[in-house]
This record gives sequence, structure tokens and C-alpha cells, in this order.
Amino acid sequence: MKFTKVLLATALIAAPAAAFAAPHPVKHTINQRKENQQDRIAQGVKSGRLTPGETAHLEHQEAGINKEERGMRAQDNGHLTAQDRSTLNKQQNVESKRIYKDKHNDVTDPGVTPK
Repeated sequence: MKFTKVLLATALIAAPAAAFAAPHPVKHTINQRKENQQDRIAQGVKSGRLTPGETAHLEHQEAGINKEERGMRAQDNGHLTAQDRSTLNKQQNVESKRIYKDKHNDVTDPGVTPK
């Protein structure tokens, strides 16, 4: 019984300390995600995994997301609300999947030698 109380007391003391010491998940900002996705598109162009048509479509989608972000910021004096961030995050998730799908399909740019 005494051992159980000591173990419980130790757990209660250690748990809050462990929670503060645990690393927090990395939060990517809207701008970091945009940059990462642009890098992924550029890498796909360079490797020949993205055709010019696929690249144009992805860039058009990115431009639309950027335009929507500017509109959201204009409505709130240059800031994004939590709802705005959520909407943009969902749109960037969809775009990320598009980039992956286009880079991993069987269509390649015939003008680029695959590496």
C-alpha cells in the first residue's frame, strides 16, 4: 500500500513536468506552406515529373489561394481570423494532394530527361 502511494505521488509530480518538457508539434505558417509547396512544384518541374500543363494548373490553383488570402486579410486589417486560417489550411491540404498526385502519375515532361 505504501509503495502504491509513493508511486502515485511520483507520477503526479512527474506528469506536469513531462508535459512542459515534451516538444510541441511544429506549426507551419501559411507562408511556410506556400513556400514548401512552391519548392515541391519547382522540384517536379526540374525532375520532369510535372508536365507544363500540370505545372500551369498547380500554379493557377496556388494563385487562387493567394488571392483568397489577400481578400481575407483585407477584410480584417491585414490579419487572418482562426476561421480564415482553417479555410486556407484546408485549401493548402487539397493543393498538396494535387501536387503529390501530379508528381506521381505516369505522365512526365518529354522535354526533361528523368533523373
